[in-house]
Amino acid sequence: VQLQASGGGLVQTGGSLRLSCAASGRTGSSYVMAWFRQAPEKEREFVAAISWNGGSTDYADSVKGRFTMSRDNAKNTVYLRMNSLKPEDTAVYYCAAGYPSLGDTSNSYEYDYWGQGTLVTVSS
Repeated sequence: VQLQASGGGLVQTGGSLRLSCAASGRTGSSYVMAWFRQAPEKEREFVAAISWNGGSTDYADSVKGRFTMSRDNAKNTVYLRMNSLKPEDTAVYYCAAGYPSLGDTSNSYEYDYWGQGTLVTVSS
């Protein structure tokens, strides 16, 4: 599976962005999809995950109520709608695909495929 993330950019505090991640290759498999992010000099952290049919989502506490993850399997694409952005949301955002164990969707080691990342910068 190849993943291509896009949609990053520069936005002011309080603004919104929508990230997209298009999958190609073995897209018929029922992968869990997730977004992670990595800020400068910080470790990669979990942002959100969505089940293969979109029926279940999981969010990091830091983004709950502000970010919404969705997927369109007909387009082999997942999205991350980010509202009320804060400077601390500044990071490179990566999409990932895999089969994480139940209850372990926030563990980056559970994902087998990764996109190249897209940079989100939130100015204060």
